[in-house]
Amino acid sequence: MALLMLRDEQVLAQVSPLMDNLMQGSTDIDHARHTQDFTDRLKAIVTQERLVAMCTDYQRRWGKFGRREFVALFRRRDSVAVVWRQWCSPSDDELVAEAVFVEQQGRVLVDHAMVY
Repeated sequence: MALLMLRDEQVLAQVSPLMDNLMQGSTDIDHARHTQDFTDRLKAIVTQERLVAMCTDYQRRWGKFGRREFVALFRRRDSVAVVWRQWCSPSDDELVAEAVFVEQQGRVLVDHAMVY
């Protein structure tokens, strides 16, 4: 996996735009945008209906996603996990945003993501 051979900064340069897109798709409750960089496995889990339910719930509780700050990167045998500190508006609460990235057919994709 070529992603595993990169320095942290290089990995972040590749995965951050995917996370930005995922988070904006979630904020906008836009299923196509939210899932565009997902593996087929994750796309099967995050249906349109499930996304609407998840986003409606978290936006009611936390607000909408705002800035995100890198915390840590973990290399695994065939994936990279990244953890960020996440803020939502209008709350000052600090949340955890994490995602697991894999390479499939030469493309970096999101195979798991969660905010808590």
